[in-house]
Amino acid sequence: MLVHSRGARWAVRLVFFLLFLPLFAVPLLVILAASFATNWSGALPSGFTTEHYSAATGGDALQALTTSLVTAIAASLLALLVGGWAAIAGAALGKRSKRFLDALFMLPVAVPSVVVGLAVLVAFSRPPVLLNGTRWIVILAHTILVTAFAHQSVSAAIVRLDPVYEQAAASLGARPSYVLWRIRLPLLLPSLTAAAGLCFALSMGELSATMMLYPPDWTPLPVQIFAATDRGSLFTGAAVATVLMATTLLVLLGVSRIRTRASYR
Repeated sequence: MLVHSRGARWAVRLVFFLLFLPLFAVPLLVILAASFATNWSGALPSGFTTEHYSAATGGDALQALTTSLVTAIAASLLALLVGGWAAIAGAALGKRSKRFLDALFMLPVAVPSVVVGLAVLVAFSRPPVLLNGTRWIVILAHTILVTAFAHQSVSAAIVRLDPVYEQAAASLGARPSYVLWRIRLPLLLPSLTAAAGLCFALSMGELSATMMLYPPDWTPLPVQIFAATDRGSLFTGAAVATVLMATTLLVLLGVSRIRTRASYR
């Protein structure tokens, strides 16, 4: 703790809660309250119902949740494979080459995601690689959008690695492949799991590029939330959004437990 006195600690906590609640907690609590409301004409919702969750956990909503989970898991794994491998390979490059590689991976997040969606749509709507109208174009777009975060996370972890372990293994005659699989990757496992969790969360909430690309049989949950609110079904949309938040949080908690176990090994 940087603050030692008891009064100062309480002051820091008070400031934290005064800033945290309006900026983060209140919007989420409003969504949660709306998901159980039958009417909202005043400052607080009136009425209580769980009917909105019947629509949010069955039928098209359940299929959309499955679609979002499959898309997010696939995009996260691909992003971790491509971004992580590029970060490991880029660690051996010179300063200029590494800067170019970092800039290349950061380019998709430097522009609006709708631009990435349009680029993917134009690039893969004609042979020889025709993905338009399939689920693969959605997964590809999500992968492109989240790979930058995987690359940056693993790159930062590589910089913090103590090289003494790899040097000791190399001095004992270990091959580079052995050093990579048995030393470097285990040391990077906490950062890899953290990057996977971040990529998963970002993919679960992605909407702009998805709206341009999704086919009718591959509708992720954020698209359904947008469609519900666009029709005026705000309370149903809030229930679906709550399901999305809860599912994402549960997966992130699972990833966090894996990361904690990996850190203690």
